[in-house]
Amino acid sequence: MTAAQKHEELKNYLMELGSIAVAFSGGVDSTFLLKTAHELLGDKAIAITANSRLVPRRELNEALAFCEKEGIKHIVLDFDEMEVEGLSQNPPNRCYLCKKELFIRIKALAAEHGISQVAEGSNTDDLGDYRPGRKAISELDILCPMLHAGLSKEDIRLLSRNMGLPNWDKQPFACLASRFPYGEEITPQRLEMIDKAEQVLLDMGFGQLRVRYHGNLARIEADEAGFALLSSLSVREKIHGKFKAIGFAYTAMDLLGYRTGSMNETLVL
Repeated sequence: MTAAQKHEELKNYLMELGSIAVAFSGGVDSTFLLKTAHELLGDKAIAITANSRLVPRRELNEALAFCEKEGIKHIVLDFDEMEVEGLSQNPPNRCYLCKKELFIRIKALAAEHGISQVAEGSNTDDLGDYRPGRKAISELDILCPMLHAGLSKEDIRLLSRNMGLPNWDKQPFACLASRFPYGEEITPQRLEMIDKAEQVLLDMGFGQLRVRYHGNLARIEADEAGFALLSSLSVREKIHGKFKAIGFAYTAMDLLGYRTGSMNETLVL
């Protein structure tokens, strides 16, 4: 099917639901899903966004701004993942532990507002790699409308651009916990270090990137444009100085560059 045909399938599915609460991160996928649902269902489509240590404030601000501009009812759920039992120890099923507790709360909040169905923005590209969070979504009967319609990331970007959505080409974002090797303790201080380090690079003009935490060493994963920036000695010295002020004694550049799920490469499944 073409992207347009898949979009029609998505619309038909949403119309049959009648009402929906979208777990809204402000990323490309959930923005497209929320916009489509709101156009069809009006006030019976609402957004719920987690205010979390694992997500930079800039992401929440973008979500808030979008819903305000579109006139979408938006509920912000304060959620401290550090209170989820076992999460700070960062086991391989960390994402499962987090999503299970988060979506339990989202479902309860949606029910308080008279909406029984909760949906999230997974697409067909999310079926690969190691994603333990999908187990939690399945166990809680969270809907995945774009998987139902067979929409890929490429489809969603194309349709989002055609719809005039402002973030159709936004770089993908994963929660800050994904910056830590499994078994490395996650603490509020360490999360803040990663957040600040990535903001340094974003402010310097880097595009797609990750800063991975390895104790007193920060490992930068950058795209090709980022590699070009890092070829400058003055840029590298500036990054090193700023990262040292944040708390990293050493800064390294990953030769393979940016890639999703790089912390899963050492897992034996």
